[in-house]
Amino acid sequence: MAAVVSSSMPAVAVAASRVSETRSAKGGVQTVKAILNGPIRFGRKGGSSNASPSVAFASRGRSGSLGVTRRANSVVVRAAEGNGNGAAPTKPKRPEYIPNRIDDPNYVRIFDTTLRDGEQSPGATLTSKEKLDIAKQLKKLGVDIIEAGFPAASPDDHAAVSEIAKTVGNDVDEDGYVPVICGLSRANKKDIDASWSAVKHAKRPRIHTFIATSKIHMEYKLKKTEDQVVALAVEAVKYCRSLGCTDIEFSPEDAGRSEPEFLYRILGEVIKAGATTINIPDTVGITIPDEFGDLIAKIKANTPGADDVVISTHCQNDLGLSTGNSLAGAVNGARQIECTINGIGERAGNASLEEVAVALDLRGQDHMNGLFTGLSIEHISLTSRMVAEYTGMAVQPHKAIVGQNAFAHESGIHQDGMLKNKTTYEIIEPERVGIVRKDSAGIFLGKHSGRHALKTRLETLGVSLEGDELMEVFNRFKLVAEAKGGGVQDEDLFAILSDELYQPAELWHLEELQVVSGRTMPTATVKLVGPDGMPKVFCSVGTGPVDAAYKAVDMAMQIPVELLHFEMNSVTEGIDALAITKVIIRQANSELEVERKFQGSAADTDVIASSVKAYIHALNKLIDYVSKRRGMPSAFDGLGAEDTISTASQEFGAAHQTGELRRPRRHHNADGSHRRRELGTAAVRATIEWARTCDEPCRLTHARLGRWGIVTATEKGGLRESMPAARRTLSIVIVEGDREQT
Repeated sequence: MAAVVSSSMPAVAVAASRVSETRSAKGGVQTVKAILNGPIRFGRKGGSSNASPSVAFASRGRSGSLGVTRRANSVVVRAAEGNGNGAAPTKPKRPEYIPNRIDDPNYVRIFDTTLRDGEQSPGATLTSKEKLDIAKQLKKLGVDIIEAGFPAASPDDHAAVSEIAKTVGNDVDEDGYVPVICGLSRANKKDIDASWSAVKHAKRPRIHTFIATSKIHMEYKLKKTEDQVVALAVEAVKYCRSLGCTDIEFSPEDAGRSEPEFLYRILGEVIKAGATTINIPDTVGITIPDEFGDLIAKIKANTPGADDVVISTHCQNDLGLSTGNSLAGAVNGARQIECTINGIGERAGNASLEEVAVALDLRGQDHMNGLFTGLSIEHISLTSRMVAEYTGMAVQPHKAIVGQNAFAHESGIHQDGMLKNKTTYEIIEPERVGIVRKDSAGIFLGKHSGRHALKTRLETLGVSLEGDELMEVFNRFKLVAEAKGGGVQDEDLFAILSDELYQPAELWHLEELQVVSGRTMPTATVKLVGPDGMPKVFCSVGTGPVDAAYKAVDMAMQIPVELLHFEMNSVTEGIDALAITKVIIRQANSELEVERKFQGSAADTDVIASSVKAYIHALNKLIDYVSKRRGMPSAFDGLGAEDTISTASQEFGAAHQTGELRRPRRHHNADGSHRRRELGTAAVRATIEWARTCDEPCRLTHARLGRWGIVTATEKGGLRESMPAARRTLSIVIVEGDREQT
């Protein structure tokens, strides 16, 4: 009887003696064939089955065929090749703990030594309370063995190991899981007594004893012969047995540089003495994966009694190969991997638990002969953060699995792919290791991000932009991203939107700004571009850099205003955060019927620039409002920059002094073009007020009417010493008068 199982069904149970399934997948056709006697259940992600035996369907890696691995309590359908989408498989049950053997030949025990080897990292000292907290979290993670410390090192360390043994070591789950609590000791009775007195309170206690076996260590550190070292190792294991300990781990320190024949000899002797786990440490991280894997295979093949114990690995990261070496060891027969959270430890650290765990979870079935662990990897992220916080050892941003950038994407090309299909650049879902992203695609907005990523993020925030508006915001976003080292946050985006889109018509804008402050007189120089497109430079002093800059703006725009309120806040954290400034002004000596207040805001990574932009923003609002109140065309639309000097004011501030401002009339030619037409009695003339700023006689060389009714003039001569340029540009006041004087 054959059954076809749909991938859209959460679970299908079929009573059959033979099942064939053919599925079409993106990577190709996958075929599952299983010969079973009993009910069959195909589970989806997170699915489980009470049926025994059960079939757990796993599809990972490249496309291809699926195979079947039969285990004691389950039949696991494993993907020899899958579609690389990082989907979570249904894992088989953790086998019952027996010290010297593992009933499921594909199960790999995880031995966590964060609290022992990890704490040996310089500056990573933990309190007893912190050790207990981490041990509880390691239990949630599901590690098989917790090496809680080195009890002989200090009374505090002994007390911490003892407390962990009493609490975490006796916290048995409903399924019978409880971690083994282990204490480290050198191969001497004093250390062993300390370890046993600390761990014996646990339901499953273990003593881990060691002695160096490399020639360099035996000669220079121990000053002992091979025979003496073997005798000490055997005596230590026998003494552990005499105390009543039945779970004993032995490590030949610096095994990576030890003579293989001597390793076979000493390991065979400690196995005869009663050791249940044989750990092979690459103490100085000298080996490479194929070399270390070969060492494990040879130890398994040449050590007397190796089949009666569990072989373990302990790889240091001096060459950055600890995870690779550990996995190579597992592929070649090791069934325990010693590692630490975040890879902390002596010198360059240890094999990283999160890397080992996810590698086995993601590739164990299809590339490592079905290897798996009992870890609940959804607790990895929280455990990593806890260890980083307690030890004070920050996780590097690009650290695999738990680093800040591990699931973040800044490149525009990558972001485009992620927005279309996450599997284009991610091999595992971050949620599977407990990482919850604000952005489901892991988009990190930085200077390399493209418009697609920005547009998508804005839409997530409820802002839809297209065309020119999107380009305006994108261009400003790029400038902010280049100035900020930590990426552009949502708060930054809102500030950019406010600064770029939610503004009045821009009559004046800040082109350049320079301030000098300190013990000397605070001085600010501003370069503004007005409605006529002509730049204007003014310099002023003040009580501080912001005050000086505001006074320089006042000199340029000549609008008498009162500053009622000034407020500045950081949009996000960090020294490179955007500063958002809010100001409130009102027109001084106002002839308006209502003394209206005008608010301005701006954002910039430069606090002075943010302050000046906010001030100009408020002034632009004031100008726009006044022009509308006086019945003028909004923003003087259509007034050409080359029109004859007509109705204008010095930066609009003199409007109430010179009478109503009027838009100039134009004469239309037959072909629809315009030509200049002098105004009659409404013509205006320029005053010579600008000459009052000269220190010596000077003459007007050019006058031009800007788009917004602003007149600019260029003078020659009479230059101040502080302005060495041959010419400078001023604004001149226009008052009613006859045409000849204009």
